[in-house]
Formats: sequence, C-alpha cells, structure tokens
Amino acid sequence: MKIDAVFLQQLQQQVAKGDQRSFEDLYRLFYARLLNFALLYVHKREIAEEVVNDVMISIWNKQQTLQQVQHLETYIFTAVRNRSLNYLTKYSTWHVLPDATHEQGTIINLNDPEKQLEWKEISFHLNQAIDQLPEQCRTVFKLIKEEGFRYKQVAEILNISARTVETQLFRAIKKLDKVIAVYLDKSQRANHRTM
Repeated sequence: MKIDAVFLQQLQQQVAKGDQRSFEDLYRLFYARLLNFALLYVHKREIAEEVVNDVMISIWNKQQTLQQVQHLETYIFTAVRNRSLNYLTKYSTWHVLPDATHEQGTIINLNDPEKQLEWKEISFHLNQAIDQLPEQCRTVFKLIKEEGFRYKQVAEILNISARTVETQLFRAIKKLDKVIAVYLDKSQRANHRTM
C-alpha cells in the first residue's frame, strides 16, 4: 500500500508535537504491514505483536526526535527489523563468537552452562565499555550496530557528516575490540588447559 508522502509528513509533525490522535492514526496506518514484516523474522504472532508494539511505544516516547527523521516509513520498518533481530539474538541459544586466531567466528550453544556464563561475562564487559564511550561515539555505535541504521541515515539524524559517522564508529569498534580481545584470550587459554 502506497502512503501519500505529504499526509505521512503531516502525521509525523503532529506526532512530534505530542498529538495522541495522530499517533493512533500512525499506529493504525502501519500496524498490519509491520506485523507481517516482523513475522518474516520471528515467525510467531505473539512475538511479532510485541515487537511492533515495543517499536511504536518507543516512537511515542521519543516523539520529539521524530522531527529529525527524514523518511518515517523507512525509519519504522528499520526499527521493527532491528527489534526482531535483537529478539532473535537475545533468545536464540546459538551465538557466533569472533575467533581472533582464525579471523572467523565460532558458533557456540548457550545451552552449555559454561559457554553461557562465558557469553554473559563478555556481554557484561562489552556493555560496560559501550557505556563508557564518549557520547557522540556511543550514539553513533548504538544507532548503527543496535538500531541498524546506515551511515547516511545516522548522519542525517545527528546532523553530522557521513565521514564523522564513519570516524566515530571506527573509534568505538577499536575500543570495543580491545575489551573483547581480553576476554577471548582468557577463554581460549581456558579451553587449551582443558584439552
């Protein structure tokens, strides 16, 4: 279904001003399509409904930032895709851990209690490191890696150049790689001892 761009822009402006009726219109306008889209990823209606509702609640809670969004439809669908992928990552028992020695990933089953504990420790330290990044660096990292936006979209959202986005992301990844490397080294040393 093609949505009139002018109508959508007016709706977006009204939601950004806190108009609840416009938000309800926006919700009804996209709900069925977003639900079907989420189902492509999560394959369960209840979970898809939860994903869509979480995204729409997040949009309402951050309504002031909507004025910065250039393409609302793309923004909403990207948010649903990312929330769906985050759900799968969080609740899947299989994860890929980077393996520094082979420059590949190692697939681990988190039903293994030892691996689960290891993964939780790495995740904990990684989240701490993300929180300690400088503000712009942290925002860029989260928008790209957690929300799934492209460089150009992040540049538009934050009103900075795409080059600055690239530089900030590079800095974030470089710092976070150091954090992960410490725990991967510990993990690999422990695995060699048990062999």
